[in-house]
Amino acid sequence: MATGKVEELRKKIAELEQIAASSHIDVGPAIAAINRKIEEEFAKTGVRDAWSHIQLSRAPERPYTLDYIELIFTDFIEMRGDRKSQDDKAIVGGIARFNGRPLMVIGTQKGRDTKSNLFRNFGWPGPDGYRKARRLMRLADKAGIPIVTFIDTPGAFPGIRSEERHIGEAIAVNLRDMFSLRVPVIAIVIGEGGSGGALGLGVGNRLLMMENSYYSVISPEGCASILWKDRGFAPQAAEALQLTADRLLELGVADEIIPEPAGGAQTDHRAAADNLAAVLSKHLSALRKLSPSRLIEDRYDKFRKIGVFTEATE
Repeated sequence: MATGKVEELRKKIAELEQIAASSHIDVGPAIAAINRKIEEEFAKTGVRDAWSHIQLSRAPERPYTLDYIELIFTDFIEMRGDRKSQDDKAIVGGIARFNGRPLMVIGTQKGRDTKSNLFRNFGWPGPDGYRKARRLMRLADKAGIPIVTFIDTPGAFPGIRSEERHIGEAIAVNLRDMFSLRVPVIAIVIGEGGSGGALGLGVGNRLLMMENSYYSVISPEGCASILWKDRGFAPQAAEALQLTADRLLELGVADEIIPEPAGGAQTDHRAAADNLAAVLSKHLSALRKLSPSRLIEDRYDKFRKIGVFTEATE
């Protein structure tokens, strides 16, 4: 749990966010300064609460999908469009080489400033993005090359135009088809892993998580709005949801945690990428040894075990 000083600093952030919501005042620098103070407080104890992990997962300086592609892979050729409607810029993908061998890499992509965020729809994919991802997965399956997905999204785009083009159906079809892929599939949560928007790329033989990422059925703010009718309870919701990498590893949802540099992946992109590459290489090597039928069975077994519990009897 957070210390009293951290709670006070977070209240100041909430107050600044309220000011920003009702005016055109730029409170970004002030919030960044407070977040640095919060980081100093956690550095003293070496222990973070769930909400601090959430904040780190959302840091705009963190490496995104295209950053990891540039740092880890070679010969990347981006492939665009879903062949049905349009190209969703919130999801990128294409063929690349990893350790000299081809694979398909697909991931959600955010922006770092207003212009790029508008271009990437703030990392909220629509149905066209999930259909593009499905097209690339089917191509990889046909070519017999592994699939690696990078997940960093607050969720699927919830707007009217997204519903008009059947966002629920697009995600559902991805879930169905990913279970039948005959090639290794590794999903990596590199930042935010929000709701069905994340799960639409998350059905893999392995789920890897960066140390300060999260993966959840709903965002902390969304949970707080439903249960407490107040988004201000998001830190409490984050604790209750058990959405951090360490808890998900204990629960058997995540398969391995990828360590980040001190202070988060945003402090050293190269070090974060090197750590990710090492873990990815290990799991790819193991999965490449499995037959297509065994890969399908392995994926099915992984998800069947999630949520299994034993009830004590007297």
